Amino acid sequence: MRCSSVCHRAGHRTVFGILVLSWIFFFDPVSAWAETPEDRARLAVFNIWELSAEKVDQVDDQGRGVLPQLISAAEVIARLRPDVLVLKEIDYHPGRNLPRLFLERYLDPMLERADEAPLPFPHLVYLPVNTGLPSGLDLDNDGRTDSPEDAWGFGRYPGQYGMAVLSRFPVQEESLRTFRGLRWITMPGHLMPDGRDGRPAWYSADEAAVLRLSSKSHWDVPIEIRDRVIHVLVSHPTPPVFDSIEDRNGRRNHDEIRLWADYISVDADDPTTYLVDDRGRRGGLGADRSFVIAGDLNADPHRDGPLGPPSIELLLQHPRVSDTRPSSEGALPNRRESPYPGETRQRTSAYGRLDYLLPSRDLNIADSGVYAPSADSPDRRLVEGDGRASDHLLVWLDLSLKGLP
Repeated sequence: MRCSSVCHRAGHRTVFGILVLSWIFFFDPVSAWAETPEDRARLAVFNIWELSAEKVDQVDDQGRGVLPQLISAAEVIARLRPDVLVLKEIDYHPGRNLPRLFLERYLDPMLERADEAPLPFPHLVYLPVNTGLPSGLDLDNDGRTDSPEDAWGFGRYPGQYGMAVLSRFPVQEESLRTFRGLRWITMPGHLMPDGRDGRPAWYSADEAAVLRLSSKSHWDVPIEIRDRVIHVLVSHPTPPVFDSIEDRNGRRNHDEIRLWADYISVDADDPTTYLVDDRGRRGGLGADRSFVIAGDLNADPHRDGPLGPPSIELLLQHPRVSDTRPSSEGALPNRRESPYPGETRQRTSAYGRLDYLLPSRDLNIADSGVYAPSADSPDRRLVEGDGRASDHLLVWLDLSLKGLP
């Protein structure tokens, strides 16, 4: 794990300057920013639409970011000012700190221009993922072993669609757990299409024996907020599409979500569980631990899973999980052929509700929401149109600290 200061400030100009000047012209730079009271801690999850190294490296001759999409993403983050920020689809590069570069080149200049205090993120979790990592196997059954679908998780290069957690609060590094290498076959009652127990015969016995469950990774990130530890459970399951009648991606999505449902149900010292992390430690989270499940889970409450009911119900209906049902001021247009069957303001993408912050029931929730301004707001440009921040919306959750020590 790498933990480092990611708070730097810089100036800006060119395209960035034009966009920010436009924003300041229309809005009071003080009242426009969301202020989080001292008795609250704000968590946010944001899938920033292929936050790649190539995009982060689009800078002017002073090294300041110029890509309109990332400028918009930085403005969204700046307006919400989270204390803990979970980023999705950010490339993992072992030799480069892309989260820090994104902040330095985009977020910090935005804050400085608005004469706002920087966002202090001294703690960073930025770790390897399975995407794009060659498996050496023909996992898509096309006769080759070198396609993006043959990687342990879909990706055109190692580290694509990675993850990062930035925090104002300390991270308990020694207690952090990852499940990147957990084999799918070890999950009792798994849905892998391996030809056994009536399941479709897609993977060979040799492939099934080694295939990893997590398409990116599963992280348990313990964060100290005052004298209490909140476990931020981070993952990004594969989309349940882009396959055939064997439904290999839908089945994997189901079981990636199920991993967290099992994890919060199993005792920390259970010697029989299949839950063995990448350091060889066995056990679940334990019943006395507080948590927030955070991620783009690629599962909508109104889309059936491989067993019929939506896969996300494994978490939404879990007795330890509280669903605050965050919503936005302005819903995005529907991208499905039929009308969306749920509350449109709860969608986090044009395809449905995919992004979640699900706290444990023992936590006091002050507020929550999805960032999407109303259709007639000048800020609508941040979530719709060519310069929008992402194809996903930021989801935020405020924890009340009044009941904490």
